[in-house]
Amino acid sequence: MTQPARADYAPNIVALISDAWRIRADRVVMRHADAEDRWLDVTGAEAQAWVTAVAKGLIARGVQPGQSVGIMARTRIEWSIIDVAVWTVGALPVPIYDTSSASQVDWITSDAEIALLVVETEAHAELARAVAADPESPLREVLVIDDGCLEDLIAAGVGIPDALVAERAALATLDSPATIVYTSGTTGRPKGVALTHLNFVRHTYGIQEELEDVLLREGASTVLFLTLAHSLARLVEVVLLASGTVIGYCPDSRKLVPYFATFHPTLILAVPRVFEKVYNAAEQSAADGGRVGIFRWAARQSIDYSRALETPRGPSLALRLRHRVADRLVLSRIRAVLGGSARYAVSGSAPLGERLGHFYNGLGLRVLEGYGLTEVTAASHVNRPALTRIGTVGPPLPGFEVRIAEDGEILLRGDMLFSGYHRNPEATAEAMRDGWFHTGDVGHEDADGYLSITGRKKEIIVTAGGKNVAPAVLEDRLRGYALVGECIVVGDARPFIGALITLDAEALPGWLRGHGLPEMTPAEAARDATVREHLDRAVTRANGAVSRAESIRRWEILDDELTVENGRLTPSLKVRRAQVLRDFADDVAQLYAPGAR
Repeated sequence: MTQPARADYAPNIVALISDAWRIRADRVVMRHADAEDRWLDVTGAEAQAWVTAVAKGLIARGVQPGQSVGIMARTRIEWSIIDVAVWTVGALPVPIYDTSSASQVDWITSDAEIALLVVETEAHAELARAVAADPESPLREVLVIDDGCLEDLIAAGVGIPDALVAERAALATLDSPATIVYTSGTTGRPKGVALTHLNFVRHTYGIQEELEDVLLREGASTVLFLTLAHSLARLVEVVLLASGTVIGYCPDSRKLVPYFATFHPTLILAVPRVFEKVYNAAEQSAADGGRVGIFRWAARQSIDYSRALETPRGPSLALRLRHRVADRLVLSRIRAVLGGSARYAVSGSAPLGERLGHFYNGLGLRVLEGYGLTEVTAASHVNRPALTRIGTVGPPLPGFEVRIAEDGEILLRGDMLFSGYHRNPEATAEAMRDGWFHTGDVGHEDADGYLSITGRKKEIIVTAGGKNVAPAVLEDRLRGYALVGECIVVGDARPFIGALITLDAEALPGWLRGHGLPEMTPAEAARDATVREHLDRAVTRANGAVSRAESIRRWEILDDELTVENGRLTPSLKVRRAQVLRDFADDVAQLYAPGAR
């Protein structure tokens, strides 16, 4: 497809989605599971009627154009219905992570001036009502999805005429504010990123143009489980709704793999941790059946086959034969775990790593790794189906210009740049200089414009010897090992590089069985000689990607996990490095103590 000129864009997000639903009035556009996990279909006409009815209820409730309305829930179909309904009445939906604390809810509702908050559960409501009890809080009303608030809104809006809804839906222009998305932030208080209707509409056309075969082909479908409070999932939501790709909603990530089996998505949308867990689970299953050697051999054939595809000569006859055997024994089973119909996957939010990229490509799933930040409406780069370079995040999407600063920082500009941080001109001025957004990420482009990410500028480690080390390279490789949950590379102003490692509690039982070891708790495993020996080998393999000066010399296993609940991971599963370093300062110091292992 050819991207239209601005004059031919849909006038706002509502029109963009409504047009797609009108074209697909009798076709399924969304699916959601009932209490028995049976899929229920929603057609374009049904989706539009649902949104219109909820929009009428919001008008009856007194929601005004330009008003901020909060949404705090897991990724479920009601989230999208409320989202589009709020846009339909000319208001601004503001997402809040369903895992947010009272102080985070207080900050976001105050900063965005949210008077009405729609939450999922009664537990969310209790937290929100405690915030609203403060006379200084703008929050005045809390609606609960699980208590039937959508049905109540529909009932309240029965008397609102269709003409008023249509009038409200046409109020927003491309330059109107569309939403405020609060960064999950690895440091400091979340900043509200103000995005416009143009940001989403322009981006949707560009992504549809570049991923036409992925999004617009007949029968395209995906399971959406990424939290819709995150900017990437929010962009994905709009693009999918506007493209007619059938969305299956998965509120509980623990059901993701079973949902793949019943939904049969053609597209997998995930973060790297999901791809790692599918790989590790397959390895554990093979270990339980005494076939771990076969699995690892098959994984090597998949990776070697994918790498050979990137060479002018392609795979040799011998490699093609080995790959065919590997596919019959192992690789086809992993495709089945993913539903059996997926040809493409999109991975974002964090680096996937070359090894996993080649593994999945070798089994027939082309992973299109991408890159972006909330401030650029979630995505600036992505690999294309016919233009993929594994290990990079691809070339820029339409509408973006890219510049690499002298210090390696990635600078971006284009129509998808945010309009500024909400009520924070100082932060806006710091991030936006001479029209360029300073991402804080470090990377480099090849001659064809494919971008490779080195790491975060603020996370670059400078050792006592003056060596600059990007921790992401080592961390990504170590996280790919089945036993490793998280890895934090340290060494700033220290004589050498060290690492703090957590064990993956889910992977541990299967790994122990596969290695003929008895059951252990993570704390017991951290002291086990065999476990430590295998981790030492994993560290050695990771060190093979860097120079000796950048390699990990000492490492230790932490007693505690890094979770969203304990504040050491963001809701998008990124490590809050500063928090971890504060919490485990003694462990870091021990790495550098005289006589330490």
